[in-house]
Amino acid sequence: MNIYVAFSLFSLMILLYWVITELFTIIFRFTGLPDEKARFQVISLLTGCGFTTRESEMILTTRPRRRLARITMLFGYVFNITIVSAFVNVFLSLKAPQIGSYLPAVLIPLVVVSIIFVFIRVPAVRAWGDRQLEHLADRVVRGEGGNTVMALDNIGKGTIALVTLKNIPEEYFGIPLSRLGLRAETGILVMLVETKDGKTEPAGADTVFQVGDKLTVYGDYPTICRTFHARERFEE
Repeated sequence: MNIYVAFSLFSLMILLYWVITELFTIIFRFTGLPDEKARFQVISLLTGCGFTTRESEMILTTRPRRRLARITMLFGYVFNITIVSAFVNVFLSLKAPQIGSYLPAVLIPLVVVSIIFVFIRVPAVRAWGDRQLEHLADRVVRGEGGNTVMALDNIGKGTIALVTLKNIPEEYFGIPLSRLGLRAETGILVMLVETKDGKTEPAGADTVFQVGDKLTVYGDYPTICRTFHARERFEE
């Protein structure tokens, strides 16, 4: 195997890892994890490096994520041991004339995936993709019109989460925050409110929830989801 084929093989392996990482990252985003945290955890799971942070607690807070984490680890093990070794053995067994005929088959997907990789780094394209992904998650995972909850970080026994209100729970409709009793009854603290026009302000006693608001809240994650009528289940 010459240096060009070896380099092409190495590049193809990197791109395959990138594609697989992106796919599993998208799936974890469907469960409510932010993009960067989902990608870091996916890389850790796929490579089996065992690198853990406090963010890994977000994987353990829900039964669906734990199942998905197990699938990711098993897939990474199979890919690393079986697919990569088999792929390398095929190239090592090729003779020089065969390498020349197979090289275009390697370079073509390599170029195509490289172009896609560069293209999605354009901010406008990335933003469009995120909107499509959010729409798909609404329909497939959460159900059309359902409120969404994204875990941002864990602090102590609680979670900071971003709640997007696509509909207002009937018991909270038109009622100021001071009269809702969220803190006393559920332990949920509403910290910030971002309106549809992008204006962000601290939640006050006279804050009234509106459709399209994004609430930054702190509390028990399953309780947050139940309180704001999220679709995800947490029963063991």
